[in-house]
Amino acid sequence: MEGKKQKLVYLFLVLAIVALAFFVRSYQIEKIPAGVYPDEAVNGIDALTAIDTGHYQWFYTNNFGREGLFMNLISLSIRVFGHTALGLKAWSILFGTLTVLGMYFLGKELFKSSRAGLIAAYLQAFSFWAINFSRISFRAIMLPFILVFTFYFVLRGLRTKSYWSFALAGLFFGIGFHTYIAYRVSPLILVILLVFLIISKQNFIREYWKQLVLFTFVTLAVAFPLLFDFYKHPEYFETRANAISVLSPEVNHGNLIGTFLKSLGLSLVKYNFWGDQNWRHNYPPYPVLDPVSGILFLIGIIYAFIKFFHLLGLRFWKKIRDDKLVVLTLLLSWFFVMLIPEFLTAEGLPHALRSIGTMPVVFLFAVIPGTRIIGKAENFGFFYKIGALTMITLAFLFIGIFNPVKYFRYWGENRNQHAMFNENFKNMSTYLLGLPPETNKFVYVNGGGREMNDGLPVSAEVIRYLAWGNVENLKYIKDESEIDAKGIIVLMRYDQGFIDKIKKRYPEAQTQNIDLNKGHWSDFTIINFN
Repeated sequence: MEGKKQKLVYLFLVLAIVALAFFVRSYQIEKIPAGVYPDEAVNGIDALTAIDTGHYQWFYTNNFGREGLFMNLISLSIRVFGHTALGLKAWSILFGTLTVLGMYFLGKELFKSSRAGLIAAYLQAFSFWAINFSRISFRAIMLPFILVFTFYFVLRGLRTKSYWSFALAGLFFGIGFHTYIAYRVSPLILVILLVFLIISKQNFIREYWKQLVLFTFVTLAVAFPLLFDFYKHPEYFETRANAISVLSPEVNHGNLIGTFLKSLGLSLVKYNFWGDQNWRHNYPPYPVLDPVSGILFLIGIIYAFIKFFHLLGLRFWKKIRDDKLVVLTLLLSWFFVMLIPEFLTAEGLPHALRSIGTMPVVFLFAVIPGTRIIGKAENFGFFYKIGALTMITLAFLFIGIFNPVKYFRYWGENRNQHAMFNENFKNMSTYLLGLPPETNKFVYVNGGGREMNDGLPVSAEVIRYLAWGNVENLKYIKDESEIDAKGIIVLMRYDQGFIDKIKKRYPEAQTQNIDLNKGHWSDFTIINFN
């Protein structure tokens, strides 16, 4: 009975953590973040275009090129929720929430403890870093989800020799290639892990070769459509990352080692000392981890390093095989391999988005001291035990309160966040939607950014997505010569020269400043010559 009661308690706690994770990822999603960032809008435009044309792609070339899975999924959520912020972000919310559930299973499998799984899930659920990206329509949010479930089924397969587990691991790993460019380095984790499995487990290849073949076959079968698309269009494989790589002489200026060390250092300090300075990715200048999670992570990764080399020494000098060496190999290789997309680039560092693949393993490192502290506390005397458990409880309550309050109260209301998510573009759409249908409406697309496949700058895609099909008599213009009737012009960016040209052509034209959320850098200018 005790075992059943304990399982019910764990089940209740897991479900509670997952439910709370879903809540903090979906609460006020139409308001926070304040706007729709242009890169998000491009995803929506590609999804809407696919719906209209029926042409769903494995790879979309817009905006430097993106793997197609996320846009194709967005097309489904748009059919349910419309072309709204929720329509864009529904899959981010779902993947962010399911990653929390996966962390429970993976933590339990890694450390042979339901308690460890609960801690892993809790840290993932209430991390500011995780909450933030689970509320933005970036395809990168799929990466933690894919990695967590891949390694869960890999470890489960190693324990049980189950063909189903290896097949599911291959399924998830293959899907990963359809997610985000940073995923392309992940096979290196499996190469390193395979080497240490051979070192640690006697006759590993002989016992597991069938399962390895199955895993490889399923992975390649699932990844094949995208890989074949790359084969047909090798230009798709080239990305902007090549132009910002530390390996480029134009970037390192002949000092490769110095540039590399600086990049690596900046990539590492973001967890505990100086975080990503981009308001879309973080709350500058603070680190991406809260103080408690950050300290646990530091202790955990230092312990993992020491223990790894200790067990490696025992394996080679005393021929002692220990399965913990495999676990530590997975954790350390996962962390440093998925850090590669960040530290091999030299733009915008630290960069919490490019290193999003390290997110789950960071919290798994934090689980190591977390479980040990709780375990030690249970062996103390009564009063020491009560005191220690009280401190532990307060520490976890701090994490669960600190990060959501930081996100919704401070980051969410900060006008820097409103500006970085281009709330003014969202407000332009709201304004256009409120105009009479018969009014001629023009959007002067001078907001800047790379030109998309529709000939408009990426900034204009926000208005195009939110107004899609709902604003009559709407035209996007690049200069005054394209105006063919009287109406109202929305300027994406203030331009006195353009205003003067319009007033010269239409002397009765009047300018007006519109601000739907005063004090948050969300205002814009219109020209009314209706």
